[in-house]
Amino acid sequence: MFTDQMNRKVQVLDTPKRIVSLVPSQTELLIALGLKDSIVGITKFCVHPLNLRKEKTIVGGTKKINYDVLKKLNPDIILCNKEENSKEIVESLEKKYPVHVSDIFSVKDALGMIIQYGEMFKKQTLAKALVSEIETEEDSFRSFIKDKPKKKVAYFIWKNPWMVAGKNTFVDYLLKENGFSNVFGHIDRYPEVLDNDITSLPKLDLILLSSEPFPFAQKHIEDAQKMYPSAKVVLVDGEYFSWYGSRLRNAFSYFKTLH
Repeated sequence: MFTDQMNRKVQVLDTPKRIVSLVPSQTELLIALGLKDSIVGITKFCVHPLNLRKEKTIVGGTKKINYDVLKKLNPDIILCNKEENSKEIVESLEKKYPVHVSDIFSVKDALGMIIQYGEMFKKQTLAKALVSEIETEEDSFRSFIKDKPKKKVAYFIWKNPWMVAGKNTFVDYLLKENGFSNVFGHIDRYPEVLDNDITSLPKLDLILLSSEPFPFAQKHIEDAQKMYPSAKVVLVDGEYFSWYGSRLRNAFSYFKTLH
């Protein structure tokens, strides 16, 4: 019996051998833990490693699941996340299968999930080694960042309408880790903002355009620059700011490049 990060009891009778992952970052984590052969189903957004979608059955997206396809896979466990998957999906699946739900707001939460996966799938050694590696990288980055100037930033995740990362998000946590002050850190989750909300800001040093979920690219820099000409606009790899599995071991090296 395991207690997931939503404080739900998850009973598995044996080490799960048939895993369905409905969370891209957690799918990548399973690979890092040597569980590729145990994965039977993933989402269309599970893009890492590159060829995995050609090798595994796609059961839908993160918000819409093909239950008939999933049923044929006969999973021993299904891995979900509070933010990625809806309450309705979890409630529907848990009637028939063990469902583990993660809930990540900090690196500590992410490391806790990794350790529990290690226990649940009998991969404790690999899980502990990965956690140790991430902790070392995080400590190194904190030493690197401690004397860097603090900057006010806005982190955009969508266009038409403009949407930003606010408080109570993993993105906001990692912005703080970078020594950035989120100008929308007083608003919950992922609010829509108007051009006027940006232009009226008293100070903004950086506008960060995330590569996901909206595919911001070079052509969008000019649009953002017009709203706040004095801010520097930077395209950032959204996976390093929002994927909370094994990708964290390289995230802190990436963050150094932003400074």
